[in-house]
Amino acid sequence: MAASGPLAGMRVLELAQIMAGPTAGMMLADMGADVVKVEKLPGGDDSRSYREPRVNGVSAPFLILNRNKRGIALNLKLAQGREILLRLVRTADVLTENYRRGTLEKLGLGYDVLAAENPGLIYCAISGYGRDGPYADKGGFDLIAQGVSGLMSITGEPGGPPVKTGNSVADINAGILAVAGILAAWAHRIRTGQGQVVDTSLMEAALQQTYWHAAIAFATGVSPGPTGSAHILTAPYQAFRAKDGWINIGGANQANWERIADVLGHPEWRDDARFASNSDRMANLAALVALMNGVLATRTKAEWIAAFDAAGVPVGPVNTMNEALADPQALARGMVVDLVHPQAGATRALGCPVHFSATPTSITRPAPMLGEHTREVLAEAGYSDAEVDRLVAEGVVEVASPLGTAPAAG
Repeated sequence: MAASGPLAGMRVLELAQIMAGPTAGMMLADMGADVVKVEKLPGGDDSRSYREPRVNGVSAPFLILNRNKRGIALNLKLAQGREILLRLVRTADVLTENYRRGTLEKLGLGYDVLAAENPGLIYCAISGYGRDGPYADKGGFDLIAQGVSGLMSITGEPGGPPVKTGNSVADINAGILAVAGILAAWAHRIRTGQGQVVDTSLMEAALQQTYWHAAIAFATGVSPGPTGSAHILTAPYQAFRAKDGWINIGGANQANWERIADVLGHPEWRDDARFASNSDRMANLAALVALMNGVLATRTKAEWIAAFDAAGVPVGPVNTMNEALADPQALARGMVVDLVHPQAGATRALGCPVHFSATPTSITRPAPMLGEHTREVLAEAGYSDAEVDRLVAEGVVEVASPLGTAPAAG
């Protein structure tokens, strides 16, 4: 398939698995890079084993994070497997990995070795805590990162237990930061020809999400706590209950607050000493929310959204996932795409959230079956069919078999 997008021509080797690294690889692939997912043997990416939910026996979490990539299966514990990787590195622009520090070095595949094969290689490491510091050797998990970063202390309802965000924000943001780092290193390489290590972590990706809360801690020495759906700095800016469900109302400035009071039929609130300024509203938030909820409970979500939209007040529904995925704006922006997988059949995936006027992104491949492109990628690296057959027989690589047959492996 001919690549399109602003990164057409970039070759990426993805040794990363589960979520953070695959998020980075997926975004690069959407933007046109040829991302070759190098999966371990046996078993491949650990997310393949996530049993629920599955689509015709294929892990749905694996499907959604690995579309648009080619895939090979390679045993790096064997010398021949390591030699294959080194050969692939010679023509690669980027390599991503999320092993614990020192894992690839023990296999003889650390950055120094890879850079000797390809001085222009951009080596992106995504770990739990980064490649230096007292926690560098610890493994990383989204939940742990959210706790260490303070993110769980500011999430949830006041007085409640620690709560993680509903999504894997540390994992996903680490993948996005990795993309930013890779592209910055790519720009440097275009100027100088020099590759380098790009290093980010789940802990830093979670901590980066706390800008407003960090500002408060720096300025006051006080650690802010959770505020539910309410904003830490401005009001009213949170979820409110209408007659038939929840809506979000964003009164993030004085003009919007005054419009809110008018739409709710209480223009006198604008001059109420408790609510006159943002500082007053923050100091009397409980009273403000109670009054607003009393009015909002009298009409439906749709009625209030129409009224606030007409007044120019930021407003929107609190959607379920199915509602969000069917939202007309999400569909208009291409955020839901249809793919056909050779085993799972017709599937859907999230689209690319970055749009380009001259080099549009495209999503054309479903996630690969384990070893689906092994023969193809090795042929590009100069291996003959006979050599690939020998490597399969010796358990160095795996080649996806036609459906209904056993996988080709030694």
